[in-house]
Amino acid sequence: MNVTVTGGAGYVGSHVVTALVEAGHTVQVLDDLSTGFAASVKDVPGVELFRIDVLDTRALTDALSAFQPSVLIHMAGRIAVGESVRIPEEYYRVNIQGALSVLKAMLEAHVKRIVFSSSAAIYGLPKKVPIPEDHPKNPASPYGHTKWMFEEILQDYASPYGLGSISLRYFNASGADPSGDKGEAHNPETHLIPLTLKAVQTGKPLSIFGTDYNTPDGTAVRDYIHVSDLAKAHVYAAENCPVGAAVAYNCGTGKGYSVKEVVDTCAKVTGKKVPVEEKPRRPGDSPELVAAVGRIFEELGWTPERSKLATIVEDAWRWHSKHPKGYEAAGVAESA
Repeated sequence: MNVTVTGGAGYVGSHVVTALVEAGHTVQVLDDLSTGFAASVKDVPGVELFRIDVLDTRALTDALSAFQPSVLIHMAGRIAVGESVRIPEEYYRVNIQGALSVLKAMLEAHVKRIVFSSSAAIYGLPKKVPIPEDHPKNPASPYGHTKWMFEEILQDYASPYGLGSISLRYFNASGADPSGDKGEAHNPETHLIPLTLKAVQTGKPLSIFGTDYNTPDGTAVRDYIHVSDLAKAHVYAAENCPVGAAVAYNCGTGKGYSVKEVVDTCAKVTGKKVPVEEKPRRPGDSPELVAAVGRIFEELGWTPERSKLATIVEDAWRWHSKHPKGYEAAGVAESA
């Protein structure tokens, strides 16, 4: 198929692009490079990258009309929960207004299928764990609100416009391509595994927020999904996306690891002690977030293959060791 990926030069997006090409598809990447890196996709065979802002509906329409994708994977957006609390206007502008711009361009270009990068943030503080897809939605941040709002928009667009969609609700995307040539390079970084590895590299202590949760070791538990596994879930979704119906799946492993388990695994993989400092809980943090994954396993036939914690950390460490400054190490700075 021809597949368009918005945000395809980002962390997860670049892995999705690689997985699509490996599966035999032809890929068009649309990215404004505000947080993504051209270097992350420049070596992927046959991929064309167009620097387009999702708010530029005319440019989107022209690109889609020329390429005629069978499906669009929408990954462009703002992703930091804490930042969304500070500047919610930017999140509604990019994540909602920008997403509506993508839908308008799709309809004008007669593209009828979309795979959307959603998030477990739509659930808020869960009432039960593992969290099933039909769990009540109660986002605790503007970021989570934008994800759930767009899922609802996709439901509303299904019948009148014949639009088919699959929303993939990410749990904790982590790791890096096993080659060590593609990985996580957020600025600022907010994710636990790269922050832990950075603490190893720099000696600056890692902050552990909360050690008194009702969990086996007192620290928060999360479901970590290897980014390469997550990328393959997008391939499965693109290949099986319906027409005229909206479907949603959790993307996780069904197994949780605590913050201390992550720290201990990073220490074991690197052979170095991780400096840490314990701090109070952060408001809104849940003790445990783990996905119920039976639906995606059964309906799409997708299962994670590289998501054991040690494998995730090994792959992430390989990337961070080879690229201590991210893609800037290759002389390619983040474009603003």
